[in-house]
Amino acid sequence: MIRMYCAYIFLLLNGLAFQSSATEAPELFEVLRNKVLSVHDYTAKVKMKINVNYMRIPQLAGVLYYKSPDKMKLERNGGLSILPKKNINLTLRNLIPSGDVLVIDAGADTIEGKTVRILKVVPTDDGAIVLTKIWVDEARMVAMRTETTTRDEGTVIMDLRYDKYVSFALPDNVTIHMDIKEYKLPKGVTMDYNDLPDAKNIKKVKNKKGTIQISYLNYEINKGISDSIFEKE
Repeated sequence: MIRMYCAYIFLLLNGLAFQSSATEAPELFEVLRNKVLSVHDYTAKVKMKINVNYMRIPQLAGVLYYKSPDKMKLERNGGLSILPKKNINLTLRNLIPSGDVLVIDAGADTIEGKTVRILKVVPTDDGAIVLTKIWVDEARMVAMRTETTTRDEGTVIMDLRYDKYVSFALPDNVTIHMDIKEYKLPKGVTMDYNDLPDAKNIKKVKNKKGTIQISYLNYEINKGISDSIFEKE
């Protein structure tokens, strides 16, 4: 009986030691956020596919320019440039709350065979973001998935996959899931196509979900980008 009691105490102490060695949720979030914020600008060759059930949009290709906190421009092959509207500028930085936040450990999950921690992040201010859930790969310190709920623009889910640029928390592939009725595609994306339905017909479409798939072929990171790049032409 004494031996069993000692064994129980040993297992209990080991369990407590394991729990205390795990990174606390607020600390984990702060490390991840600082890693994301370390990217001040980048230029990347990209391929982008917009999937919407009521329109056919061919794959876009070009050069994507980004400068923190929220400047972005896609220069398409052929010369047409797109300055995305605020609600289509869906960088990881913009989907992770800034400022003071409440971080809650929401347990564990598995994505593509990797065990990840789920963090619920609630901003304490009255900004655009209401709640963000982040699926964190602690071994590589990257977000594998985010689910961000905003006050005015619905919920955006982003799946991210990493390879060559994981040290900067920059993905090689991103899939953005969103409710199209909550978003307006930039005019530069839609202006080339004559089969777009008018507003009345769009309202009749039952499934208004859509995805944006982006493949980053390479990056030039933190080289400095002039603000003039983002001026309207």
